[in-house]
Amino acid sequence: MPWNPEKYNQFKNIRYQPFFDLMEMISGEGIKHAVDIGCGTGEQTSILSEKFEAASFLGIDSSDEMLLGSGKYISEKLQFKNSTIEKFIADGSKWDLVFSNAALQWTDNHYGLFSALITKLNPDGQLAIQMPVQNENLLNQLLMQLVQEKPFVDFLQGWKRVSPVLSIDKYAQIMFDGGLGELQIIQKVYPIIADSPQKLFDFISGSSLIPYMERMSENEQEIFVAEYKGRIEKAFKKFPAIYAFKRLLLYGKKE
Repeated sequence: MPWNPEKYNQFKNIRYQPFFDLMEMISGEGIKHAVDIGCGTGEQTSILSEKFEAASFLGIDSSDEMLLGSGKYISEKLQFKNSTIEKFIADGSKWDLVFSNAALQWTDNHYGLFSALITKLNPDGQLAIQMPVQNENLLNQLLMQLVQEKPFVDFLQGWKRVSPVLSIDKYAQIMFDGGLGELQIIQKVYPIIADSPQKLFDFISGSSLIPYMERMSENEQEIFVAEYKGRIEKAFKKFPAIYAFKRLLLYGKKE
């Protein structure tokens, strides 16, 4: 079940506000070479490129489906590449800005990951990262409970994805140990107002639900979806409902 840009962008306004908040943390001074990890369709990378006009940008993503529409943004100072983050970390490149919006929650071992990303910064280079706080978000909690129950644990052969996202304190320590200063580490709620369980289901189906659905047959998916929607309706009790979706914004500058 590959990433679906149309499904993901159903909630474009909700997903883009954290991007703009993260972008505002960045200083344009001294940025010549910048990378956007998990660039998706490339639209956000294009916005970054327009704001920081003196910089050249590279957007990387491992999804061909998401990168399919990036061609319209390509310019002399904006390029895109299909690459995994593991390949990127190992390629020896150095950057004035390492940026990632809502992508690194899909990569494990954040102790090693964030330490490696910091080593890719030039002197005075900036790190700017945003991720959902999956362990604290209710839809993710309901999902994790459900996949550990029968018959779903059997459908998935015991597989589940535990979020690698760490606590604020741990990211602060990693960034400090990596030599970053001017730290800004913020947890912020981006509320979603939903008029039905379906809207909340649609929101998570464009991201966290994907690796579970791709492991089930069509019949298993139907059973799973019906139960999950029921759990959502029960958890939120009445609609319209507010979903207090938490995100983590991290910024630091190499000293």
